[in-house]
Amino acid sequence: LRLCAWYLYGEKHRGYALNPVANFHLQNGSVLWRINWMGDTSPRGLGASCGMMVNYRYFLEETASNSALYLASKQVRASEQVLALVAQFQQHSKL
Repeated sequence: LRLCAWYLYGEKHRGYALNPVANFHLQNGSVLWRINWMGDTSPRGLGASCGMMVNYRYFLEETASNSALYLASKQVRASEQVLALVAQFQQHSKL
């Protein structure tokens, strides 16, 4: 979960989220909300994402500002749960 959180939150291509699905949702103003262990146990889900599924949450009153923030300064809005996983990854990672 920590590695997944870092991949979605911290891995970048030209400053934007490396994952194309994450990039799509973040450009549209969502918040990286929750990572679900074994949320997709289909053969495709297991092969593509080790069974993990991600929820993006749209707060309608914040989508325009979130989108502008991401597009202008490449900052990802994320929930406390995701940020805690990112912090744990950074603390324990040797990267």
